[in-house]
Amino acid sequence: MKYKLDKSAHSVYALYYHLVMVVKYRQKALYSDDIRERLKDIVWNLSEELGIEVVAHEPAEDHYHLLFRATPKTNLVNVANVIKGVSSRRLRQEFPETKNLLWGDSFWSPSYFLATSGQVSLDALKEYVDSQLEK
Repeated sequence: MKYKLDKSAHSVYALYYHLVMVVKYRQKALYSDDIRERLKDIVWNLSEELGIEVVAHEPAEDHYHLLFRATPKTNLVNVANVIKGVSSRRLRQEFPETKNLLWGDSFWSPSYFLATSGQVSLDALKEYVDSQLEK
C-alpha cells in the first residue's frame, strides 16, 4: 500500500488507526456471515458521518478489527463510541437471536483497543528522530 498524505490549510498528515472491539464476555455473537456482513455495512455507512475512511475491516466471531484513516480533528473516542452504540443497537434489533448469547442491553465490551498505525515502525521512527541529534 502506497503511503498517502492528506493535506489541510496548515498541515500535511497521514493518520491511520487500528480499532478492535470485543463482544461482551467474548461471546461468539458474530457467528454468522450475515451478522458479520451487516456489521461491516453499518460501519461503512457511519464512516462518512464520522469523518473517517475505512481502509480495511473484518469481524471474527467474538471481535471486530477496523483500520481507518482520519484527520487531526477526528474525535477518536466519539468514533469508537458511535460505532459501538449504533452497531450494538442495530445488530440486536435485526438479529434478535443474539440476545440468547448476551445479557442485558450490551453487545460490546465497554473497553476497546485503539492504536495508531503507519507505514514506518516505531523502532525505525525512533532511530530517525535519534539520528537528528547528529546533524
